[in-house]
Amino acid sequence: MENETTTGANTEKRFLWIWLLLIICVVSIMGLGYSLSATRHSVDSVQQRISTLESTADSTAHQLAQFRDSSKEEATEIASKLDAVTQRLGVTAGDLQKARQQFAQRIKQHQESVDNKLATELAAKASSTDVDAVRQEATSKLAEVQKDADAKLGNVSNDVTVVKGDLASARRDFARDLSDVKTTLNDGIARNAAELALLRKKGERDYLDLDIRRDPKTAFQRIGDIQISVTKTDPKRQKYSVVILADDNHLEKRDRTVNEPVQFMVGHDQLRYEMVINAVNKDRIQGYLSTPKDKVLSAERTTQVKR
Repeated sequence: MENETTTGANTEKRFLWIWLLLIICVVSIMGLGYSLSATRHSVDSVQQRISTLESTADSTAHQLAQFRDSSKEEATEIASKLDAVTQRLGVTAGDLQKARQQFAQRIKQHQESVDNKLATELAAKASSTDVDAVRQEATSKLAEVQKDADAKLGNVSNDVTVVKGDLASARRDFARDLSDVKTTLNDGIARNAAELALLRKKGERDYLDLDIRRDPKTAFQRIGDIQISVTKTDPKRQKYSVVILADDNHLEKRDRTVNEPVQFMVGHDQLRYEMVINAVNKDRIQGYLSTPKDKVLSAERTTQVKR
């Protein structure tokens, strides 16, 4: 009996140890599964951060490329505007070309420097998990580049504004000169018989009276050494059209107004003749023809050769 009791007790202890070992194995397997799950979660988190960093780097590079393209387009537009202003002014073309080349070179060098520096910093921080810091630094760099480019483009815009101001000033000067020329021309013409008499008293030129009618039978009427034919009259608007025959050349003058000096060259020596019509009636014009008194001194071809 004692042997059977001892054998039963040993069997119970053996089963107890087996159950303990099973429980320990189950707990170990569960712990290992939890560790594997946590490790996998950490790996997924790291991969997600790396993907976010790569996406941020691609976005930053794309923004930088867009800014570089925008800067090139703005520089091209400013260059074209400078070309247009230069062509209209006809001066300082060399200075503007040199300034434009220097500006383009500075922009190119600055962009290359920023590209290299930003690429180096992104590569060095590619393995870091601090994505927000990288994004903030990239945004700050891009803002600095934009600010610097805006400042340089602003300087060029100021230069263009100065050139535009010079152009406007030149236009005003030209308008004043043109007004002075018109005033001089108006002072040298006669609008009526009294003013024509005063011009004749000066004795600077010869003046021939004009009274030409539009006649289908006699197309041209001789005045001095030229011939004139009236082709159209408009009494209401005080305009007329004529054809001048000088040295076998037909010179057509269309829609000229009353008291408007009409100048043309005559002869081999290019003598300047001037016709002024003071009155326009139906199929009739009246005025005078002014010719040089001294043919030698007034020869413009000779003057040009001497120059």
